[in-house]
Amino acid sequence: QVQLVESGGDLVHAGGSLTLSCVTSGLLFSNHVYAWFRQAPGKEREFIAGIRWTSPATIYQDSVKGRFDVSRDNVKNIVYLQMNSLKPEDTGVYYCAARLFNLDYNPSSYTYWGQGTQVTVSS
Repeated sequence: QVQLVESGGDLVHAGGSLTLSCVTSGLLFSNHVYAWFRQAPGKEREFIAGIRWTSPATIYQDSVKGRFDVSRDNVKNIVYLQMNSLKPEDTGVYYCAARLFNLDYNPSSYTYWGQGTQVTVSS
């Protein structure tokens, strides 16, 4: 059974940092690509960052470039999202997702999802 379990969400002040983790199990970690999505209240789920094997290995939504960093630990089968210089507009539930082959901005194309972790950034 495939599981993706996110953790690390919290309430932080603007300008603060958080590191989200996505622990995976039940899938061949190296065969998949991984993405982080965010869903703010009343809004659609949006692509934030993704990581893959081909170049460029990471891609980001423009609003988080230079502030967020996505990485993967291929031994522990964990995907991370380091978030710096957080802004109130970064508030939302952050989801980890996985699929085969290529990254995609469309959340419906992902096969596996975690339950999400709440990030709240106060001004």
